Order: sequence, then C-alpha cells, then structure tokens
Amino acid sequence: MIYTITLNPSVDYIVRLENLKTGLVNTVDEEMKIAGGKGVNVTKVLKRLGHESTALGFVGGFTGQFIEQSLKEEALHPNFIHVNGDTRINIKLKNGEETEINGLSPEITESDIEQLFTQLSQTVAGDIVVMAGSVPSSVDQTIYSRILQALPDGVQAIVDTKGEALKEVVRAKPFLVKPNHHELGDLFGVDITSVAESVKYGKKVQEMGAKNVIVSLAGDGAVLITAEDVLFGNVPIGKVQNSVGAGDSVVAGFLSKYIETENLKEAFQSGIAAGSASAFSTGFCTAEEVQELRKQITVKTYDDMGGRGI
Repeated sequence: MIYTITLNPSVDYIVRLENLKTGLVNTVDEEMKIAGGKGVNVTKVLKRLGHESTALGFVGGFTGQFIEQSLKEEALHPNFIHVNGDTRINIKLKNGEETEINGLSPEITESDIEQLFTQLSQTVAGDIVVMAGSVPSSVDQTIYSRILQALPDGVQAIVDTKGEALKEVVRAKPFLVKPNHHELGDLFGVDITSVAESVKYGKKVQEMGAKNVIVSLAGDGAVLITAEDVLFGNVPIGKVQNSVGAGDSVVAGFLSKYIETENLKEAFQSGIAAGSASAFSTGFCTAEEVQELRKQITVKTYDDMGGRGI
C-alpha cells in the first residue's frame, strides 16, 4: 500500500487576468480552485498512472472539507486528521508571470501528530510512505525524521521537502529524496548551476544517509544517484504551460514504475517523463503522455558522459 503525507495542504486559488492594476479593483478573467499540497498531488498523479494510495495529513475548517470532497470526487482515498482552524488558501496569480501568495497554516498540536503516528503504526513491510511538502510553522522541522524512524521495519520512505526538514530527514536514511537544484544548493549554501555540481552535492546528501537521490534541474534534466551508479536523464521537447506539480509528478512517476519493475533506471526515466508531461499540460500528466514522452528520454551513466556538466 502507498501512503502520502501532506502536513501542509492547501486550497489553491488560481486566478488569471490580462492586466493587473495594483491599488485598483480588478476582475479576473478565469479562476479555479483545486485541492493542493505536494503529497496530495502525488496521490492524484499515482491514480492517473494506475496506482491507488491513501492521502494522510491534516485538514481543518471549510477549506479542509473542500479538499476532502475534491479528492473523493476524483475517486481518491483521503484519511486526513481534522484540526482546529482552516486549511490555508494559496493564491496563484497569473498575468503574464506567476505570483504566489501563500496563506497561513492552522496550528497542528502534539495530539494531532500523535494521531498521525497511530495511523502510520498500521503500515506493514512492503508499504511505501511518501512525505512531501513544507512543514507547518507549528510543527518541529524534525517531524519527517521522527516519522521515518517510527515506521515499522520494511516500510520504505520517499521524501520531497527542503531546508531544515530535508537536512534532518536524510540522516534517518530514507529510500529516496528528491530536491531540485535550488533546494539542494540551499542545503549547502551554494548556487548549483550544472550537472557536475548537482552530482557533487547530491553525493553529499547520500553520504548523509539517503539511499537514493534525485536532483531535478528543470529544463536541464535530472540526476539520480544510487549505491551503484550516477545517472543523468534529459528532458523531452515541449512547451512548459504549468510548472505547479511537476516535481510531485516526478515522484509519482518514479514510484509507479518502481513498484512495477523495481528497476531504478526505468523508474527514473518514468519520473522525468511524468514531470515533463505535467509541465507541458494545464493539469497533471496522463499515463499515455508519460509513455509517449519516455521515448524521448535517454538515461545514461555520468561516466558515459565523461563526467561533464552542462
């Protein structure tokens, strides 16, 4: 069974208008409200790729009800813990460029966290837990590390987060972490602009404890560092329409293929394809789009590239 954890979900309010006039009343041209959050997105994409999962995390208030209802309408399986306060609303304003305004998260108490641990105690060997997204301000940054250490033997963990939460969780030896090059650079206080630098610092994350590391470099491809190999994959050709959820699609694409084949190289290729397919569409990828884009992606070892960066 696959479980996704979204500690900090949101209702994403997406607004499009041609000409924003600050200081005046504006009327939108288009608007859309969707259930958001990185773990929630992973659950959505896994479903599109043929795999069921249970969405865990914290929701509250009328916005939390919206998220639960939205997932049920998509035939997904939410099992959120209800908290006091309203789940945050994140505004994504599109008017030629994209501006994001993120709302405040409800307070998560230690009692709420204990309920999550109780849920996770029911997992068994062979299950996979995906922890994705930011940590609410009311929760300690060690939470992902605590969760991973509490999981029963044989339960694998995939983590997609950043900052102090990423630094803490890699020490708990997750199966996979997936920072992008900006998040990886922030972890070490450097700017990462090449494959070579991604490999260098990705290996440092592996040395800290992560078993496998994917570093995504947007249009420049992605790197996978395993115990045996360092792999590089290009991105296919296409026009980016929506970057929201692309990284989450990489995680879901990787996981869906890994479950089917237990082959890291094939999973990596599918992850890149899923992330690209979502970026090239206004919504999330489909299985057909992923399969088609896989044909454009070549995965080779870093040594075969001559150890070169771009």
